[in-house]
Amino acid sequence: MNVALLLSGGTGTRLGADIPKQYIEVNGMPVLSYCLRTFLELKQIDAVQIVADGKWQDYIRKTCFKYDIQQKIKGFSNPGENRQLSIWNGLNDIRKYAPDDAVVVVHDAARPGLSSQLLEEGLRAIEGHDGVLPVLPMKDTIYLSKDGTHIDSLLERSRLFAGQAPEFFYLEQYYQANKNLLPEKIYRINGSTEPAILQGLDMAMIPGEERNFKITTREDLMRFQRMTGEV
Repeated sequence: MNVALLLSGGTGTRLGADIPKQYIEVNGMPVLSYCLRTFLELKQIDAVQIVADGKWQDYIRKTCFKYDIQQKIKGFSNPGENRQLSIWNGLNDIRKYAPDDAVVVVHDAARPGLSSQLLEEGLRAIEGHDGVLPVLPMKDTIYLSKDGTHIDSLLERSRLFAGQAPEFFYLEQYYQANKNLLPEKIYRINGSTEPAILQGLDMAMIPGEERNFKITTREDLMRFQRMTGEV
């Protein structure tokens, strides 16, 4: 069983909009609906769990459930105090209906450019590993600065990668990796793969996609609007 865990609980403050970025409409569709449709239309995805604030759940039902022809959406999970605690809430809800060996696909609603090809590659690549992370090679020269004002050293660019989503994990392994971070360490987690790495799980890398960027700034939103032909 393959379950998508779609994170839509963020506030999107850096964009400077009146509403969270994942609910801004592009070409008449909220941003989150683009990647949600990809999950719903891919036959390998059996279920979808959505993390969303209660005040937005009716909006999601009205605007996005029409795409759920096969009724894959199992329900909503409440956001946590940070991103990883939102994932933790989602994992607990998924465990109510999915087996321990289910694959959980963690994705951000603010990454609307998700392709079915990337999903299929991740589901294939997890065979023989504990998890999968899409990555992009670093294009720029990377420097290390300890104080933020002076360069201390040059990092080897060929060995550095930028992580993307979706991230693929086996449910019970990933659940236990997160459980081991409670109650305090989980607040210091910045990326979904960190708990797996800290637990010593075998994480494979696959090539990410440039179009699968996260909308964080207004420039990112304009880039996605151009992709969809809105501007």
